Amino acid sequence: MNNNKQMILIAAALSLLSGSALAMDSVILDGQHLTQAQAWEIADGAEVKIANQARKQLGKAHSLLMDAARLGKPVYGLTVGVGLNKDHKLFSANGELSEEVMKASKSFNYSTLRAHSAGIGKAMPVRLTRVALAVRLNTILSGHTGVQPYVADLYQAYLNEGITPIIPSRGTVGEADILLSSHVGLAMIGEWDVMYKGKRVSSASAMKAEGIKPLDPVGKDALSILSNNSVAVSYAMKGYRDAAKLIEVTPTVFSLSLEGLNGNIAPFLPQTNNIRPFPYIKEATSEILAALDGSYLWDVNDERSLQDPLSYRTTAYTLASAKDALFDLGNVIAIQINHSDDNPAVVMGNTADYSQHSQVSKYLVEGKGGVFPTTNFEPLPVALATQQLSIALTHLSHNSAMRTIHLSDDHFTHLPRFLSAPGNNGHAFGAIQKTFVDMQVRNKRLANPVSFDGIAIAGNIEDTFTNLKLASDNLIQIVDNTNVMYGLELLHSTQAIDLRKLANSQLKLGKATQAMYQAYRKEVPFVSVDRPFTPDISASHTFIINY
Repeated sequence: MNNNKQMILIAAALSLLSGSALAMDSVILDGQHLTQAQAWEIADGAEVKIANQARKQLGKAHSLLMDAARLGKPVYGLTVGVGLNKDHKLFSANGELSEEVMKASKSFNYSTLRAHSAGIGKAMPVRLTRVALAVRLNTILSGHTGVQPYVADLYQAYLNEGITPIIPSRGTVGEADILLSSHVGLAMIGEWDVMYKGKRVSSASAMKAEGIKPLDPVGKDALSILSNNSVAVSYAMKGYRDAAKLIEVTPTVFSLSLEGLNGNIAPFLPQTNNIRPFPYIKEATSEILAALDGSYLWDVNDERSLQDPLSYRTTAYTLASAKDALFDLGNVIAIQINHSDDNPAVVMGNTADYSQHSQVSKYLVEGKGGVFPTTNFEPLPVALATQQLSIALTHLSHNSAMRTIHLSDDHFTHLPRFLSAPGNNGHAFGAIQKTFVDMQVRNKRLANPVSFDGIAIAGNIEDTFTNLKLASDNLIQIVDNTNVMYGLELLHSTQAIDLRKLANSQLKLGKATQAMYQAYRKEVPFVSVDRPFTPDISASHTFIINY
């Protein structure tokens, strides 16, 4: 495994440890080095500090942006309108940012925040909203937005003082979450509600209580606050975090099922898998073999099949593919949260490339840099990686469903049909299969790509989509559905193991599988006679999430 992949996997592990002994008292943001783990630390209350150099860059970029306006440069969202209204000139500075010009700019900013606040649905959870605020503050600090430095100060103050804007959770097509993030700016100007000290209150009252001056937006402030992908990316980060935990527990859940089946370890041996070294195959098979260390499966058994059903034999491949997809999503998230997704972008310093052409030179500002139209609002790499992880996890959940069905089949296990305990003449696990089949059908639907769905809007200018928020919602739900399925698989595999122990009290499990088995049995007992399984399913679901 190369160093980059190792770093991403380490970051994935750290992101699961938020709130542990590794938690930091403060996080310094500089626009370049935010990790997912740090974003979750901020969500959980770590103090936010802004690096001095990043703060200085903000001031320089804002000055450059306002110089562009003063010189009459066409700047989207500043000297001209947005969307279809980009052909509307807002004002002519004529070489001077007069009081009249500044008044026109401020009026446009207030109007922009109000008109773009049009989300629907339940409010985002406070924790996810704080992740979104942390991400947006960091991308602002990359130095390409041109906002007033006070905008960054407000993001910092909101995070540090526990002021969380109410942001609707729906209403974005995934080309910047403009109708959702606008509520952050609406709160900052004192015209919206926030969560503060556990209550929903007006942002004006919360800011007053903390001695925070409301934002008086000018220039490109409003556009920068609303036109970014931090909301959807925060959901992608939750999907990543949840998936990392699911993938982490997979080898042990699977290994318990292999022990319940009396399955064959041959498909996971290095002798065969080294022949065709697909990404993460070695890691996946090694984790499975490690979970089975000490298991009875290492001893020859006359009842053991030479080749088990494919859902058992191929699980290392589904696990390896999920690991690969997780790495890819982590990689693009790391890029997304440490770089500007603004349009236009303020670029300081050397901007000489192609500047000999008049079309390019019109974006330059007095040798200081330039303000350039961009497509950096496009989060397609994150959306595609999110969808790929959803597909990979749905392969994992498919194998889980099939393995669980096989555990109830006496043809494969040589145990009582539906894992009935001695003396139980009822249904046992005969009917419960519908539950995890329901989950798998839902996963297959949720795994369908959504990134090309949409309708052209804004005068047919905005005619592509990524639906990153929807893709992220789907990923989060797939993980939760699979947690349910893994819980049901544990219900079956532990039952199978207990039935085997009735015949052989000396049966040995692997060290890792024994630990999981014992922990699970404290929550869900052996099924000796038929009982309502709904509480067991709930307890199993919770067990998988918390293990």
